[in-house]
Formats: sequence, C-alpha cells, structure tokens
Amino acid sequence: MVVISKAILHKFGLIHSESIDALNKWYDECKKANWKNFVEIKKTFNTVDYVGNDRYVFDIKGNKYRIGAMIFLDIRTIFIRFVVHIKNMTK
Repeated sequence: MVVISKAILHKFGLIHSESIDALNKWYDECKKANWKNFVEIKKTFNTVDYVGNDRYVFDIKGNKYRIGAMIFLDIRTIFIRFVVHIKNMTK
C-alpha cells in the first residue's frame, strides 16, 4: 500500500516519543500490505474498525493511541487523517 501523510505520524511522535515504535510498526505493516478487503485488514490489525465511507480507525499500542485513515483498496492508498492519544480524548 502507498501511505500518504507520514508527516502526521512523525509530528505526533515528536510530541509523544513513547509512541514512535508503535507508529513505525503500523506504518511498516501498511506499506507491506496488499489488502483487497476489510477481512484482510482485520487479519493484519485485529483492532481495526471500519467506520464507513472508506474510513478506518486503528487502535495502536494497546489502545493507547488511535490512527484514523481513509483506505482506498482499489488504488492501494492509505491517507492518514489523524493520530490521537486516547487519554486526551477522555478529558
């Protein structure tokens, strides 16, 4: 897959340095993938949720972080939309 907007991961990693390894692992897995459907994505990332309209949410590092992405399987492209720290979402 082609992953667009790795800069979002990099910027988040500068603020949350403990997330860097997990974010890089997610990125590397996505780059290697050649998914054809949601079932294949789920095999790679068991905690992924499809939220509709080509949008997916990945739980990262034991649900400490979430990555929101748009995935267009037909053109093998992932657009990273956001990364959030779950602690910040519950406040």
